Amino acid sequence: MWVEAIGWFGAGVLLLTLGRQVYTQWQDGSTEGVSRWLFVGQLTASTAFFWYSWLVENWVFVVTNLLLLVTAGVGEWIYLRNRRHKARTPAAKVEPAGKGQICRDPPT
Repeated sequence: MWVEAIGWFGAGVLLLTLGRQVYTQWQDGSTEGVSRWLFVGQLTASTAFFWYSWLVENWVFVVTNLLLLVTAGVGEWIYLRNRRHKARTPAAKVEPAGKGQICRDPPT
C-alpha cells in the first residue's frame, strides 16, 4: 500500500509542476522560453508510457500518463495559439526617453 502511495505522490508532484508551466504559458500569452519540442516529446513519451503501463497493469502510471498526455496536448495547443497571436501582433514602437521622461519596456 505505501509503495503505491509513493507512486501517487510522485505523480501528483509531476502533474502539478507541468500543469503550472502550462497555466503560466496560458496566462502570459507568450511562447518565450518554452520549446515546442517540450510538448511534442511529452506527447510522444506519455503515449508510449500509457500503453506500457496499461500492458503491465500499473494503474498509477496508466492514470498519470493519461493525465500527462492531456496536459501535453493542452500545452501544445496553448503554445501554437500564443505563437499565432504573436505573429499577428505588430511589434510595439519604442521611442527613447527624453529628459524627465520614463522609458517603459514595450509590451510583450
